[in-house]
Amino acid sequence: MFDLPMETADEKRRYRQFRKNLLREGFIMMQFSVYIRTCPNKDFVTRMEKRIQKIVPPEGNIRLVTITEKQYQNIKLLIGSKSLQEEAMGTERLVIF
Repeated sequence: MFDLPMETADEKRRYRQFRKNLLREGFIMMQFSVYIRTCPNKDFVTRMEKRIQKIVPPEGNIRLVTITEKQYQNIKLLIGSKSLQEEAMGTERLVIF
């Protein structure tokens, strides 16, 4: 989850670069500024965290949350619908928010 400043041209560029890097790492957009990705195990999550730390912009608010597939399945969708990518995610994996 992230909230990045987007007032100057440089800030907008850093936002676009960060988002593109997340997509390259296999993340999908769950909703604006919330990207998710499944991971096979905790070791993979640790390596992913290190890669993300290398691409974060110098300012803003970025949070990384790891939940299990079972915890993810307990999310209540109050309005709207899951994306096709969310529907296609496998089971028995960790999900990074």
